[in-house]
Amino acid sequence: MKDVYIVDAVRTPFGRHGGALAKVRPDDLAAHVVAALVERTGQESADEVILGNANGAGEENRNVARMAALLAGLPVTTPGATVNRLCGSGMEAIIQAYRAIAVGDASAVIAGGVESMTRAPWVLPKPDRAFPAGGGELVSTTLGWRLVNPRMPAEHTVALGEGAELIADKHGITREEQDAYALGSHRKAAKAALDREIVPIAGLTRDEGIRDDSSAEALARLKPVFRKDGGTVTAGNSSPLNDGAAALLLTDEEGLRGREPLARLTASAASALEPRYFGLGPVEAVRKALAKAGKGFGDLSTVELNEAFAAQVLGCLAELPELDPALVNPDGGAIAIGHPLGASGARVTGAVAHRLAAAGSGVGLASLCIGVGQGLAVVLER
Repeated sequence: MKDVYIVDAVRTPFGRHGGALAKVRPDDLAAHVVAALVERTGQESADEVILGNANGAGEENRNVARMAALLAGLPVTTPGATVNRLCGSGMEAIIQAYRAIAVGDASAVIAGGVESMTRAPWVLPKPDRAFPAGGGELVSTTLGWRLVNPRMPAEHTVALGEGAELIADKHGITREEQDAYALGSHRKAAKAALDREIVPIAGLTRDEGIRDDSSAEALARLKPVFRKDGGTVTAGNSSPLNDGAAALLLTDEEGLRGREPLARLTASAASALEPRYFGLGPVEAVRKALAKAGKGFGDLSTVELNEAFAAQVLGCLAELPELDPALVNPDGGAIAIGHPLGASGARVTGAVAHRLAAAGSGVGLASLCIGVGQGLAVVLER
C-alpha cells in the first residue's frame, strides 16, 4: 500500500442561498476550484477527477466531475466520476481517491465536491399512466426527502431538524447551549484567516454566511423551526443552505514531484445508525478511523466536526467524552461558514490539512454526519 499525500486544498467562499453565487452554475463552481488547484500546484493533468454531489438533478447532472474537468481545461483524456453520499459526498470522493492511489490504480487524483442549493431544481415526477387529465406536483430538490418510497418506515424519514431535536432530547441539550455554540461558531469564523484555502469567485472573497454582529440576544429571538411547542432548533443554531465547491490534489510519493504536501491521509471509516439519529453518525466513524490509524484521542491536535446543527455537534461531543472540545472547529464551522452539501466533506478535510501544514506537525481528524443515518471520518498526519 502506498502512502497518500494531500498536496493542496482550495475552495470557493460559500455563498448564501440566493446570494452572491446564485447565478453561478454548479459545474462552473466545480470547474473554478479544479482550475485554481491546477494553477496553484502546477498539476496539469490527473489520473482521475472525483467529485461529490448530493443533488444530481439539475445543472450538475450528467457527471459533474467530468464536466468540471473539461470546463477547467484539463486534457480530454482525464476521466471523471461523481459520487453521492449526501452530506458526506465530498469526503467520499476524497476517500475513493485515497484508495485508488494507495493500491496503485492512480498516482494523482483531484477530489472534492460541489453543491448549488440555490439552483437545485424543482422536479416533476412522471405520471403512472400516459396522458393524465389532471395536473402534476413539482417537488423541490434543495434539501431533504423527496419522492419517498411508501414502504419506507416513517421513523426513517423524519425531517433533518426534527432529528436534531431528537438528539437534543436524548442528551438534554438546551436551547441556550445550542445558541451559545452557534454564537461561538460565528465568532471564531469571523476571526479566522482562511486566505490559504479560499479562491474568490463572482466577487465573493469571504464566506457569505458569517455574521460578525451575531449576538446571544439576536439568536434568542429566533423561533423554533421544527417543533412549534418546546422546540430548541432554530435557523440560528442550524447550518444554512449554501452554494460552493472545494477540491484537493492527492498523490503518491512519486506524484509529489518535490512539492511539500500539506499532510498525509492515513485512515478512513464509514458508519451507519438509525436514520432519525443521523447527526450522531460521526461517533462510530471517528472511533473506527482512529483505530485504523493506530491513534487515540490524545494524539489529536486539530479536529473538524461538520456543524449540521448545534444540537448534533453537542450530541457527538457528549458521546465522545475523550475528544477535547477545544480542538473542534477552531476556525468556526458550518453554522457560520455554510454547508453546501456536496462540498462540505472536502472543506473540512482541506481545513484540517491546512492547519497541520501551518503547525508543521500533528494528527488531525475530519468528520461529518450524513442524512439517512451515516457518518464518515478521515485521519490526517504530518
